[in-house]
Amino acid sequence: MDMQKRVSLELRHRSPAEVQELVLDNCRSSEGKIEAITEEFSNLELLSLINVGLTSVADIPKLAKLKKLELSDNRISGGLEVLAERLVNLTHLTLSGNKFKDLSTLEPLKKLPQLKSLDLFNCEVTNLGDYRESIFRLLPQLTYLDGYDIDDCEASDSDGEADCVDDDEEEDGESEDFEDEEEEDEEDVVAEEDDDDESGDDEDAELNGDVDSEEEDEDEEDEDEDSSLAKGEKRKREPDDEDDEDED
Repeated sequence: MDMQKRVSLELRHRSPAEVQELVLDNCRSSEGKIEAITEEFSNLELLSLINVGLTSVADIPKLAKLKKLELSDNRISGGLEVLAERLVNLTHLTLSGNKFKDLSTLEPLKKLPQLKSLDLFNCEVTNLGDYRESIFRLLPQLTYLDGYDIDDCEASDSDGEADCVDDDEEEDGESEDFEDEEEEDEEDVVAEEDDDDESGDDEDAELNGDVDSEEEDEDEEDEDEDSSLAKGEKRKREPDDEDDEDED
């Protein structure tokens, strides 16, 4: 679908002045130029033209309220002066996947005082040895380059403070976690020792019980033998006693 038809579809019976966000990704531009977007989109705050075959932004209109411009995956290699002239309140610009090779092509962006975030991922200029330092020197108004600030802290989703954690804080967190794990391990060892002691006591009790029962059985057997012997002796003495009585 070409860009002109896509713009008509996105309007959906609205007037251009009512539109605040216009996403035209993956449609086709004619001769690599922007089409059907005019100054009538006076309240437009976001314009996305990702992968539409652009080679130039020369035809972009004056859009005083535009804050975010997405131009990823096109074939743009220069001509950014027009952005500084017509998009004076631009804060976020994405140029990743384009044909920018050197810093001089980006110099016009110095005239965008509100520019806070610039994305040049997958552009040849990122291969320069001092790429990040050079861009931050060239564009001192920038807070984020390719999603990270000058201290390599990642930009937050809300465009607020960067999500950056000090190495000391990370080490402290790791040491605290390690101490917690050690305490848990010690508790597990103590619990296992207690279980072993209890099981050992039970075994000792069972062994003692078995020994005691065996001793009791032996005592009972001895008593039975003694009683049987006594009875036998009595039986043997009884006839002798009768003889003695007869002699008398």
